[in-house]
Parts: sequence; C-alpha cells; structure tokens
Amino acid sequence: MSPTRRASLRALAKINLDLRVLYARPDHYHELRTIFQSISLADTIDVAFTPARRTSIELHDELQIPDNLIVKAARLVLDAMRVSARIELRLRKRIPMGAGLGGGSSDAAAVLLALPALAGRPLELSRLMELGASLGSDVPFFLMGGAAIGVGRGTELYPMPDRRDRRTRAGLVVAPGLHVSTAAAYRALAPRLTTESQQNKIVSFQSRVWSEFGGGAAATGGNDFETVVFEQFPRLASLKRRLVKLGANPAMLTGSGSALYGLFGAREQIRLAAKSFDGERVFTISLVGRARYRRLWWRLLQPHIEGNVWPPLSRYAQ
Repeated sequence: MSPTRRASLRALAKINLDLRVLYARPDHYHELRTIFQSISLADTIDVAFTPARRTSIELHDELQIPDNLIVKAARLVLDAMRVSARIELRLRKRIPMGAGLGGGSSDAAAVLLALPALAGRPLELSRLMELGASLGSDVPFFLMGGAAIGVGRGTELYPMPDRRDRRTRAGLVVAPGLHVSTAAAYRALAPRLTTESQQNKIVSFQSRVWSEFGGGAAATGGNDFETVVFEQFPRLASLKRRLVKLGANPAMLTGSGSALYGLFGAREQIRLAAKSFDGERVFTISLVGRARYRRLWWRLLQPHIEGNVWPPLSRYAQ
C-alpha cells in the first residue's frame, strides 16, 4: 500500500490597496486596475494524499460551504498531473466569507500549490496560473503572494518588490458580516463608468503605485466600489469614518466588501483601535511580502520538497 503524505497549509487572505473599475469588456468581465496585497489572516487546510487507482476527494468543512472551490481545485490539478489519488481535506475557516478578502480563492490556490509537491508531479507556474484563472479571477494572485498589480480581470499580474522601509505595515480588518453582491455592485457602478473617468482613474492609479512602491510623494488610494456599496450600506461608510478618525491611513473597503481595513503607523494605535470596535468582528493583521509568503510555504511543505524554488519542487519527483 502506498504511503499517505500529509501537510497542513495556511491560505492567506488579501486586501486591495487600490481598485479601479474602468469599463465592461466584451467577455462580460470588467477591466480592472488593482494592487493586491497578502495579509496574515489565514484559513488552515489539512491535506492527505494517498495514491489510488481511482480518484476520490473528501472534504471535511465545518461550515459545509456548497460547491467549495478547493474540491474543484483538487480535481483540476490531479487531472492536469494525470494522477489518481484519494484526497482528504479538512478546512478550518477563519477568513470571513464573501467579504472581499479572497478566502475561497486562497484556499483553492493552496491546494494547487500543495498537491504537486505531495504527488511528485511538478507543474510549471504558468500552468498553475492557467488552472487558477479557470477557477476564479483572484486565484492566480495567491499562487504568487506579496504585492502585485492586477490588470484585465485581475489575472494579468505584475509582481511588485517587497517594501524595504521601516514603516509599520500592520492594521485591522473589520468584517461586519453584511452580504454585498459583487454582481449587483458592478451593475450599480456601470452607469458611472465614463471615458473621462477612465483616464482620471488610470492617472490616479499610476500615482498610487509610484507612491506605494517607487518612493514617490504620498498618493491616496481608492476603491471604486465604495461609492455604490456605501450608498446601499451606510453602516460600512460609518465604519470607514471611524477607522480614519482612529488614525488609519489608508482606510478602505477591500474588493467589493463588505470587509474594511485600516493600516496604522504604530502598534499602540492598532491596539486602541481594535478595542473601539467592540461588538464587531475584528482581526489584527500585518502585510505579508512575497519573500515571507514563500518562506511560509517552504516551511509548511518542508518534509516533501527540495530547495527554495518556486513553485515548491517535490522531493518525490522523478
């Protein structure tokens, strides 16, 4: 009988440091400009891989999420490797669902990264990216981590360097538990997507990228969804104002919401701010650069991989 190989994974969430919606595309997606950023908030996934003649995938999920993306990801990557196996997955959710934090996409990407290492059938990053994009627009980013510019529907990615400044890059995520329909948010935004606004957004997005990663003058980030989402959910606008009043800079909706985040300049500010949100679901976070993201993955898969290469290289590969 073939031995079972096991790993315990951490699927990190993301925030959007900037998010601009330009126009609706012929393929029914929207043209975006965004800055993705990994954060320390994470789900945990325990994976057991056992070679078998027929593939079976069993998911233990306390929340019983229907059509969970990690099952689709597991089947997709097994087919791509031409491997049959018995896969057991145990998911412990900590990232709030439907909050714009990318939890489901990160869970799927974690499975795409881990199973080739456990199976001994490496896949190139370009192939993993293709698989990820077929599962969802945010999935490819989580195969990379750190900070990256997302173009198109968000799957065209340009990695940004890890920051080398000494500013505190930590803060809070406030997740009020409201359900924001992304499709409805796009519909509400559509009438406001003019040619003039597109150009303004591109210029302000460029300024934001330069200020964040190029050492330029400080530029304010933006999230186009805030306009329409705050109209529908005034409570979210109120929570953002509270973050700003407490000293967060920036403070912003992530994705189409409903979670908001605020970054602070000092740990004491974060501690005091967290206390002021009594009754809300609040998470203390730090920003996770690409080097730290990869070190985390190499450590989690250490018994099954060789060297520090990306994507992780299986020690069982022949």
